[in-house]
Parts: sequence; C-alpha cells; structure tokens
Amino acid sequence: MQLYNTLSAKERAALIEQAGEDRLTLSFYKYAQIGNPELFRNHLFVAWDAMDVLGRIYVAHEGINAQLSVPAKRFTEFKAFIDDIYFLKNVRLNIAIEQDNKSFLKLKIKVRPKIVADGLQDETFDVTNKGMHVDAEKFNQLIEDPDTVLVDMRNHYESEIGHFKNAVTPDVDTFRDSLDIIENDLKDHKEDKKLVMYCTGGIRCEKASAYYKHKGFKQVYQLEGGIIEYARQVKAKGLENKFLGKNFVFDHRRSEQISNQVIARCHQCGEPCDTHVNCANEACHLLFIQCESCAKKMNNCCSTDCQDIIKLPYDEQKRLRAGKKNSNKIFKKGRSPVLKFKV
Repeated sequence: MQLYNTLSAKERAALIEQAGEDRLTLSFYKYAQIGNPELFRNHLFVAWDAMDVLGRIYVAHEGINAQLSVPAKRFTEFKAFIDDIYFLKNVRLNIAIEQDNKSFLKLKIKVRPKIVADGLQDETFDVTNKGMHVDAEKFNQLIEDPDTVLVDMRNHYESEIGHFKNAVTPDVDTFRDSLDIIENDLKDHKEDKKLVMYCTGGIRCEKASAYYKHKGFKQVYQLEGGIIEYARQVKAKGLENKFLGKNFVFDHRRSEQISNQVIARCHQCGEPCDTHVNCANEACHLLFIQCESCAKKMNNCCSTDCQDIIKLPYDEQKRLRAGKKNSNKIFKKGRSPVLKFKV
C-alpha cells in the first residue's frame, strides 16, 4: 500500500499545469482525542492521495491540523469524506482569500506529539475548555472596548506584515514563547480585562484561550476562524476592516492581501515592502522581506556572503551545507545581523 509521495514538487507542478483545472486552498483544525494517530494518518493518506489532495497535515493524540489544496471538482467528495469522520463532521473549512493552484505540491501527513507545539507539560490542562468564540462583528466591537487587551498569537515575522489595529504583537519566534510572556504581562488583569486573541485560522488561539482560562483569566475570547474567516465575513457583511496589511500563510503564496496598507519595510533598504522571500542560497534559506530593487541588486540573497556562495558550482554549494551544524541554521525567520532594517 502506497503511503508516501512518488512525485517530486517539480513533477507535480507540471501535472497541475497540464491539467489546467482549478484547485481550492483551504485549512481546518480540530482538537479531539485520537487513539491511534498513526492509523488515522494512514487512513487519510490513502483517501486523499486518491482524490489528488495535496498539503501539509499534522495528526496527534490531541487532534488534527490541516492545510490543503483540493481539486475544485472533487471538493464535494472531499467534504463528504471528512463529514463521515465523527469528530470532523461540519468542521469549519477556512477557504483561502487568494487562490493559487500551486499552493501545495506534495501530500505530507505527519504524526506529531501535538498539532500545535506549546512546550507545556501540564497534565491538568484541558485544551477543550476553550474561550468564547466571536465573529467578525462582535470582534470589532470588543477591540474598541477600553477594557479589552487584544493579543496577536502569531510570531514576529507574521505580525510584521499585518496585524489588527492596537494589537499587542509579541516579538517571539514560536507560539510556545508567547504563552508565558503574555501571562506575565497581564498577570494583574486576570479579572478586570477582556483578553481577546487572534491568529491565522484559529488553532493557536483555541489552545491559548484554554490555557489562559486554566491560568485564571476570567474573560477570554478568540476570533473564530482567525484572520482568514474575519476577512471573509468583513467582505460578505460589509463590515469595517480593522486589519492592517497582509495575512502571512504557510504555503507557497506566503501571504494574502487583507487591506491595502503596507506596514512593513524591506529588511535591506528600509523602503515600504511586505513581500517575504527565502534567500536564494539553499544553505541559508533565510526568510526575510525584500523589495524588487534589492532582489535584483542582491541576486535574491540576504547578504553578500550568500551572493558569493550561489556563484559556486552546485556540488560545492551542497558540500558547504552538509552536516547537522549547518542545517540547524536553515529556516530562520528574519533573525540575522545582515538585515539592517529588521525591526
């Protein structure tokens, strides 16, 4: 039984182009008690591979977190399949604001200890005892309340290109880093302030809302469906859009335009820009913001050192990035002294 990809990303991209058919980029998550994540993972892979579903999916004892690309013509079949899984019936599907047929080029379903890494070892923490979900309209009302503290539960590179007006945006690299920081900053307001949180699609907020309730916060709210669903509701209901800039997404698109403001700047020259790229040097692969002018000047690299490396023969480049020590430097998110204008 095939339980792995047989095509490279390049081969899959060519097939998608040849097919010339629309695909839907979507995401969903669900906290649930999964007894055998490995068996569940295999069940999903067999079914979704047959439907030509692509994406990045994490399965754990605590639930599932999925970001997917589904052939539009097979969406009904896909929806029927997940509705047939008891804990996924009628799960909210966050349809991407901006569609791209090549948002995902492989089907990767991985079993993980948790669907959202939190670093918590608290056996009494109940992730299903979550805060109150609010829609876009109620969210807009809450964040104008002087007794509300609005917190962005995403990482620094996400909030840098887009966030809600007046939001607290912790300068953190991971979700687990933000939990203790926020609790400490708000420890004196567990009863008198409304704690309102948001993230990309809702999954981090859901865990955070349960965690802060567990820690004694009395008024805990989360934006249902995250920024993705907020943008959909704002458009559908004609509401005021209080989000500034772009929403960072974890696929080949890297972001979705939510409003026209450009609130970030190029990390190399300081000009207004909110386009994330990866350094062309594969041994670096640094994620950073780069304008078109700097991309041309720097050959799509983050530094002159990386420019020198990509001029080397491929075998020499491959040798330079070999080894655990070097690989640990890859996939850093905008944390580098070579970036002069990183806030």
